[in-house]
Amino acid sequence: MSINKTDKQFDVFGIGSALMDIIIEVDHKVLFDFDLKKGEMILVDKEKSKAILDKISHMPMEHFPGGSVSNTLAGVANLGGKVGFCGKIGKDSHGEMYETTLEKEGINHQLHKCNEDLTGHSITFITPDKERTFVTHLGAAINLKKMEFVDEDLKKSKIIHLEGYQLELPEVKDLVYHAAIIAKENNILISIDLSDPALIKRNLQDFKAFVKEYADIVFANEEEAKAYAETDTEEEALHIIAKDARITCVKLGAKGSLIKAGETLHTIAPVSTTPLSLTGAGDMYAAGILYGIANDIPLEKAGKIASYAASKVVAQIPARLSEKLDYKVKELL
Repeated sequence: MSINKTDKQFDVFGIGSALMDIIIEVDHKVLFDFDLKKGEMILVDKEKSKAILDKISHMPMEHFPGGSVSNTLAGVANLGGKVGFCGKIGKDSHGEMYETTLEKEGINHQLHKCNEDLTGHSITFITPDKERTFVTHLGAAINLKKMEFVDEDLKKSKIIHLEGYQLELPEVKDLVYHAAIIAKENNILISIDLSDPALIKRNLQDFKAFVKEYADIVFANEEEAKAYAETDTEEEALHIIAKDARITCVKLGAKGSLIKAGETLHTIAPVSTTPLSLTGAGDMYAAGILYGIANDIPLEKAGKIASYAASKVVAQIPARLSEKLDYKVKELL
């Protein structure tokens, strides 16, 4: 895949929700008590989020910087790539922690600060089968506006990475389309993670319109792919999405993944591991693929890097790795 690499500072630039991950292990009854459907993400207001946090405050939980795009950028940086991020936080302790972490991870950022709202957060319920269910309060992240975006950072990038959640938020959607137009005008590849099956079903025509018009690279898990393609099988879904995008990656969890580019199909084997949490695995998988594309690594080898990197995330609780994997990239190549 051809990329304009003249004067490019970043391998990948991302626009995403700057969210703190609040991770808690629960049994299935907790999901039932809160009327949550396992494996999906729901958006809640500040009052609803506070009510849930109050009810689970006696349970052990951990806090980590997160957000799908931000996680992927951290993964690309971990593999040895150069990345930039645009997001919005509140002027609070979570925001300070978020900013400090990005700087430690080597992520160049446009991190705007909001006086009115708190830093957004996502409560991640992990059930015994290691499935994740999200309750998200977007907070300051929802107020990221087009006027705050600095176009020049995007223009210095090879790829822009986006999250499907943004296509449901009016203010951020406006910014996403603005960025996509700039990317097209400057021969920058556009990547999007479809994010959530319920989200896709609610906004199916918007998703299809965006992917057909702008997306070069699409990431989806089995359920997201089937929701987009309106089919019952992941392979059929892969082929349907591939008609709209240049590279389509369907993540199959423990079964590995499928990557289709043109008429070429790559079946990527999983890397065996003992799972502790699936949080962030898909984001890290995307990091491996995007790092590979930005650095002219063949897709099959990029898939192997992605599969290995995702296996390392699955074997821990946080969505981001502290162990550097740039050495492993050289081994895999």
